[in-house]
Amino acid sequence: MKKLTLWSACALSEALGKREVSAVEAARAYLDEIARRDGEIHAYLTVTEEEALAAAQAADKARGCGEALSPLAGVPVALKDNLCTKGIRTTCASRMLENFIPPYDSAVVEQLYAARAVPLGKVNMDEFAMGSSTENSAFFPTRNPADPSRVPGGSSGGSAAAVAAGEAALAIGSDTGGSIRQPAAFCGVVGMKPTYGLVSRYGLVAFASSLDQIGPLARTAADCALAMNVLAGHDRRDATSLCAPKEDYLAGLDAGVGGLRIALPKEYFGEGIQPAVKDAVLAAARRFEAMGAKVGEVSFPTLDDALPAYYVLSSAEASSNLARFDGVRYGRRSAEARDIAELYRRSRSEGFGAEVKRRILLGTFVLSAGYADAYYKQALRARTLIARDFADIFQNYDIILSPVAPTTAYRLGEKTADPMQMYLGDVYTVPVNIAGLPAVSLPCGKDEEGLPVGMQLIGPALGEKRLLQAAHAFQTERGVEQ
Repeated sequence: MKKLTLWSACALSEALGKREVSAVEAARAYLDEIARRDGEIHAYLTVTEEEALAAAQAADKARGCGEALSPLAGVPVALKDNLCTKGIRTTCASRMLENFIPPYDSAVVEQLYAARAVPLGKVNMDEFAMGSSTENSAFFPTRNPADPSRVPGGSSGGSAAAVAAGEAALAIGSDTGGSIRQPAAFCGVVGMKPTYGLVSRYGLVAFASSLDQIGPLARTAADCALAMNVLAGHDRRDATSLCAPKEDYLAGLDAGVGGLRIALPKEYFGEGIQPAVKDAVLAAARRFEAMGAKVGEVSFPTLDDALPAYYVLSSAEASSNLARFDGVRYGRRSAEARDIAELYRRSRSEGFGAEVKRRILLGTFVLSAGYADAYYKQALRARTLIARDFADIFQNYDIILSPVAPTTAYRLGEKTADPMQMYLGDVYTVPVNIAGLPAVSLPCGKDEEGLPVGMQLIGPALGEKRLLQAAHAFQTERGVEQ
């Protein structure tokens, strides 16, 4: 029998519902796995053992009393450490918030608690979600369970590593420019970036408010559907929250891909892509054709504009959002300042890491007088053109298939000295955030060193259900890698 911590969340949910496994047994199995493996992987910043066991006991008691429970009841979940958790440290992997304990729960955490999911703890990330390798954490880098000498991706590297290592059945991440999808690809798991506004951002510590979105990471597309049934929904506390009809993402999951029209943008397979990644994604396209889908090549002419537009827009919003961390109201406060100006300067200099400072400086520059027209407004124009390119493709196709990243997971320290090389790894993921569209990353093969290769399925706004159906059909046909 497969080890419990390697079960899919759906399989665990079914076993819990039949009372073949108790929530306490499941929680203890995952906590034991964290104790056994996390000394090497470093996925967790805070393990909430006491809270997990209490939540598991409560789920078992409710089930024993015959209460109607969510399918997520008793399922152990890891939370990215930029989601506010009442009474539990929320650091954003930054010295600035090293000892911050929020007085409230984020909307997503509220929803998980209401579903009686079991919170295992807070997982590592790039500081304030700024990075693509989880090496920008102020505390320690997370390692890739597929090869601990490699990065797990970022910024939700702790979330992806926790699932891949069997240290969580599900994990919640956030995606501003690929931060769910890229680590999912590097670690060989499934990650979903929902339509902008479909999942409430209330209580998410903001990086770039017009780009950030919360979503699940899991072993299978069906697990992501299970999570999305809980996460998706309108929240009046989030001004950008959509009033979309409530969907059941598990219903019709076996619909298959017969007749599905899949677009392959030729620009995504050009210069700079690792041959093994290109081969695996094109092989996935052929498999979809064999399953009954229709695949055609298209053009996405604004791909080259997406990366510079993203880094201008996201840095501008980061500069604004992070201005609140000044050492006065909360967060790190320098003990050596002699006046208010020095307090601001010292607190921010001591609290923020190099990558966060770099993006604050860039964002402040592109918003400054004399430069906003040349950079920020141009990026906004590019955003419109990128959204238009997607809309043009979706007039004739249902889904876009592409690589998630140009390469598989690279070695720890390999790109830290050259931030531009790190940024180039986001080239295939940032257009989705710029346009506010949904996308899912799932494994489609391995490179010559046995490292996971991920493919990306992109859909039109609110197209999550079709994306999950296609991803599930692919995993059913190909099998889920362990």
